[in-house]
Amino acid sequence: MLPLSTLNERMSKLRNWALDGNSITKDKIFRDFKESMEFANKVAEIAEKHNHHPMLLINYNNVRMTLTTHTAKGLTLRDFDVAEEIDKLG
Repeated sequence: MLPLSTLNERMSKLRNWALDGNSITKDKIFRDFKESMEFANKVAEIAEKHNHHPMLLINYNNVRMTLTTHTAKGLTLRDFDVAEEIDKLG
């Protein structure tokens, strides 16, 4: 688990992510299902690059991303590294 100071510092760098227990989540809204899938595929590329995979829930034009590190039973720097790279997608 990350110290509270590190958690707060890393959360401050993210755009529209929420702390949800032992994970961070973000919803991204698109015009339609096709745009949602295109975004999800870009997230998949980031996940593969980091070998750290978010849970993705796609509901038509909404993509919900949840990051946690299951082996640590909570948040690690890897979660924040992936979230920061996802944020760069726009």
